[in-house]
Order: sequence, then structure tokens, then C-alpha cells
Amino acid sequence: MVAKRAGDIMIPIDKYPHIPYWFTLRQAIAALEKSDIEVEGRHSLPRALLVFNEQYQLLGTVRRRDILRGLEPKFLRTIPAPSRRQFFEVSTDIDLLEISEGKIMKAIQEQADQLVSEVMQPIMVTLDANDPISKIVYKMVGGDHTLLPVLSDGKIVGVIRSVDIFHEIAKILL
Repeated sequence: MVAKRAGDIMIPIDKYPHIPYWFTLRQAIAALEKSDIEVEGRHSLPRALLVFNEQYQLLGTVRRRDILRGLEPKFLRTIPAPSRRQFFEVSTDIDLLEISEGKIMKAIQEQADQLVSEVMQPIMVTLDANDPISKIVYKMVGGDHTLLPVLSDGKIVGVIRSVDIFHEIAKILL
């Protein structure tokens, strides 16, 4: 069995969903909602979008949880985390819960116009197209990454998700 390399396993960059850094959270949500990734006949939804600049340089990723964190209303961010619970556990008066929910939903609508660049995660770790499976696993596990960009000659050519490398390991072991 010939050992596969990152370039053999990756999803080509043109097959992975990506957006420009000036997109809003609302636009990022729309891009995620309409995305579908097919690898070897298996379909899945992306957990993150790649974020590029005007020169098509990869700036970072925006994960679903980054978007959700970005949608958190500003007035809730100023309240210590344990105290936030009061907004969601108003069981004594249903009218208070509806007032609270309405205020929160209005604030979420406003936050949806925030730019993706304000919540994205910068790229800190990359793979080379010639990296072997063992190095891919090491970088993913060591940095707790679920998605890593793959470079060839300094340019991004694709990405590898943890599910993709897991599938390759399964093929070797099973």
C-alpha cells in the first residue's frame, strides 16, 4: 500500500466553501446553509468557511460557533456568564420570558450585520501537500484542529478535515 500524502486526501480549494472577509455574519450563515461537500460519494456539511482577501490569500476560517458567538447581543457580553442565565430561566412569569426573548432576538438581528473578519479565526497551522498521514494527525491532534489548509509552493490548494483523515485511517486499519 502506497502511503497517501496531504495532497491525495485534501478537498481541492475550489470544492470547499469560502467567502471574502467583508461578508457579514448573515451572509456567512447563508453560505454555510447552502454548502454541501462531497468526498468519495459521501456528502457532509462544512463546519467552517474559509475567509479570503481581495488577492485570494487565505486569512482565516469562520466556524459555526464563531458565528454564533458573534451573534451574541452586546448587552449580554457585559454581564458575567453565570448571571446571563437569568435571561433564559424566567419560569415564574412567562411575560418576562417573552420580553427578554424579543429583546435578545432583536439584538441578534442587529449583530448579524457584523463582518466575518471580526469573528474569524486566523490561520496558525498549515499542511504541505507532501505531508504524510502521520504528520497530518500530529498537527490536527496537537493543535486541536478540525480543518487545516494544504499548501503547495506557498499557495493554498485545498483543505483537510478531521473527518477526512479519520476516514483514511479507517481504510488503513479496517
